[in-house]
Amino acid sequence: MSTDEVNPVSPSAAVDTIAAISTPPGRGGIGIVRISGPLAPEIAARLVSLHLPMEHARARLADVLDSSGPGAQRIDEALVTYFAAPNSYTGEELVEIAAHGSPVVLDLLLRRTVELGARLADPGEFTQRAFFAGKLDLTQAEAVRDLIDAQTLTQARQAASQMGGALSRRVNPIKHDLLELIALLEAGIDFAEDDIDVAHRDEIARRIGKLIPLLVELEASFARGRVVHDGLTLAIVGRPNTGKSSLFNRLVERDRAIVAATPGTTRDLVTERISLDGIPLELVDTAGLREAFEEVEQLGIARSREALADAALVLVVLDATAPLNAEERSLLAAIKGRPALIAINKSDLKYGLENFVLGANRAGREVGVDRETGLDLAAEASGIHAINTSALTGEGIAALRQGILTLATGGAAAEPGLLTSLRHHQAITGARAALNDAAEANLNSVPHEMILLDLYRSLGSLDALTGQTTTDDVLNLIFSTFCIGK
Repeated sequence: MSTDEVNPVSPSAAVDTIAAISTPPGRGGIGIVRISGPLAPEIAARLVSLHLPMEHARARLADVLDSSGPGAQRIDEALVTYFAAPNSYTGEELVEIAAHGSPVVLDLLLRRTVELGARLADPGEFTQRAFFAGKLDLTQAEAVRDLIDAQTLTQARQAASQMGGALSRRVNPIKHDLLELIALLEAGIDFAEDDIDVAHRDEIARRIGKLIPLLVELEASFARGRVVHDGLTLAIVGRPNTGKSSLFNRLVERDRAIVAATPGTTRDLVTERISLDGIPLELVDTAGLREAFEEVEQLGIARSREALADAALVLVVLDATAPLNAEERSLLAAIKGRPALIAINKSDLKYGLENFVLGANRAGREVGVDRETGLDLAAEASGIHAINTSALTGEGIAALRQGILTLATGGAAAEPGLLTSLRHHQAITGARAALNDAAEANLNSVPHEMILLDLYRSLGSLDALTGQTTTDDVLNLIFSTFCIGK
């Protein structure tokens, strides 16, 4: 279609009207073209043949024509929904055209939209406009992306909570109290001629002391928020034939890794991503750790050691029917202090963990695991929780899942308004550090002008989460709190 077939609207009015396909690329049942800006209603009215005039928040049936000239033919049917400014996602005039998800139809609609005076939207521009219109703060805008990228229900819930302003509701009271303290000190400095008392050192200390614990609590929430947002990697390690691949298959709930009685079956890393109570978890099944002479197995073991070093969590699989060897003792010593679990596998054949102390199987026959070895295990794995499991019968698998979940989350329960990104965490850390500096300066009777520098630095860090605080905000609070110039 040539551009001569469509007459663009007035160029002066077409500024800032944007358009984009808002559904994923490819074929689908429905595809949506979104138009935002002052010309959105006018462009939409010329883009399709409406059965009824557009009305705010009402869907209208329309015909999609293959051209705008004489003899145009109907190629699709669409629903057109108009949202009047400021009651729209972007705060502007906004129209959504929901046609069938044919790439040909959507491309036609988008091209004609541009020919009528809109321009193609930049990535994220609709949400950016929502932010500038005051519809969302920065944390809510980021949550839109997180919701789109969510791979588990827990991630979606967390993103929806952030979109609803959960984090902002935790931060805003802190910002408000910080602003009040700033206003108090500014008033004492700038309006001293009005006989406003300068804040006493104890009052400043009290106010700062009230804010720091709130920031510390918020900062600590990053441990769980990061796990929910990004997930973790769990490396399953141990010597050959302990049942690592069988436990891996139990955790992923399908036969993903090859299992055989021959030791050393796994030669390379096998990975699978699962959701454990909504926590994204990447499981890595590794080659058995032992001295190897075959080149392929040596390469597999080298990769296993790399996976062990890189993983956030470690699951060491031990064989309940065999004593510890030197490789296992070295492995247990190496993971001390790291988030780790021990699975005493094949517990259906023996008493499992108890046998490392008792040294006998159910038939009472000695198997070379004596009490001294059991004490070695207790010493080597000090502080690492051990769970009896049987990949064959499923015994202990539920407890193993719960143990991994507790390890991943640190045992913390879900809470609203978690910090979910490193940017959030750095902002809160910066705000807390600045307040600590202000508290120390106040303790040392540093002039209020210098204390204010730290307070403004703290406020700037919080602004990185929720949006910029202007000088007018401080002045308005000063004048509303104190009867200056009365």
